[in-house]
Amino acid sequence: MISTFEWMLAFRYLRARREEGLISIIALFSLLGIMIGVATLIIVPAVMNGFKAELLGRILGLNGHAVVYAQQGELAAYDVLSQRLVAVEGVVRATPIVEGQVMVIANQVARGALVRGLRAEDLALNPLVTGNLRGGNLKAFRGPDAIIVGSRMAERLRLAPGSKLRLISPQVQSTVIGTLPRQRTYEVLATFESGMFEYDSTFIFMPLDAAQAFFNLDQTVTALEVLTTDPRRIDIVRPRLFAAAAAPIRITDWRQVNSHLFNAVEVERNVMFLILTLIVIVAAFNIISSLTMLVKEKGRSIAILRTMGATRGMIMRVFFIAGASIGVVGTVLGFLAGLGFCNNIETIRRWLEGLTNTDLFAAEIYFLSKLPAKVETLDVVLVFSLGLALSFLATIYPSWRASRLDPVEALRYE
Repeated sequence: MISTFEWMLAFRYLRARREEGLISIIALFSLLGIMIGVATLIIVPAVMNGFKAELLGRILGLNGHAVVYAQQGELAAYDVLSQRLVAVEGVVRATPIVEGQVMVIANQVARGALVRGLRAEDLALNPLVTGNLRGGNLKAFRGPDAIIVGSRMAERLRLAPGSKLRLISPQVQSTVIGTLPRQRTYEVLATFESGMFEYDSTFIFMPLDAAQAFFNLDQTVTALEVLTTDPRRIDIVRPRLFAAAAAPIRITDWRQVNSHLFNAVEVERNVMFLILTLIVIVAAFNIISSLTMLVKEKGRSIAILRTMGATRGMIMRVFFIAGASIGVVGTVLGFLAGLGFCNNIETIRRWLEGLTNTDLFAAEIYFLSKLPAKVETLDVVLVFSLGLALSFLATIYPSWRASRLDPVEALRYE
């Protein structure tokens, strides 16, 4: 058991006198190092987790968990196939879609885009679109000329509900003056903002029959998007889809399409954790340095305590408390600072952008419009335990050295 006297003596040693100013400065830097290291180790994985979760949510919000294609060409009799797939255990719905790349022109500005044709009732089931519509609704999403475009595309092309947008397909058609690309002018009903830059700047939604007419598909679709109850169990659902289709099909799931992206995020997260751990390790070495200097400075006091009956264990506990206090306080402050930063990260980002007049989180680079943070309990517990463990380990050698100090040698030249 640690006595009250040992606690009192440990905290007395931490309150350095004027001649021990360097020791107190090193101890302060050790505390700040532990605090910054722990806070950073909480913030960085939280941002990486949030980025991964938001990215996954946006991707799966606008895309199916699996996409079913014909073995060759387009899918015919897609409604029959859709009913078969919906009957599979774990499948929520199978939506027929038409997809095609086009060039869009408006207000003398041209850019590439991706047209996605689907029925109004299927689009209404997508909350990422219906919950983020601007200046319009889905009631008029029918007919040969209606489209909904992403908000970023609308900004760049200076579009608003009621504006006209010309679409040019790479497919060609024969005319009296020769072969020309297929093109048609459509009316913008509304815009949507998914929060993911890539989708908001490239996606155009169009009624299914209008997309079939534009791409000349004649009662066929490009694919069926399959939504499951749990995207993480897609490996279990895939064989069932093949069995239920009863026809030659190809299936691509969300992990195959985005594996390179999520693997890169995971690798970066792990590497950043290892690198930032060095901050805490350096701070732990600072604790060793400050305690070693403190032991040397307090050699005479230790010798007097030993001659008065203090045991080696008591001396070791005193300096262990002194060093561990620095680590524990730094870890707790870093824990609080890290959680506070994560809970207000978007506000802090906007404040820093206003202060520096720079774009710290460009949507064009990071895909998302807002800086996300998702704090995982396991990560926080791991970081907190790491901070405490390194702090305790850093105090062992200086404390042991203090307990082994020979009183005779310490007092010989006094």
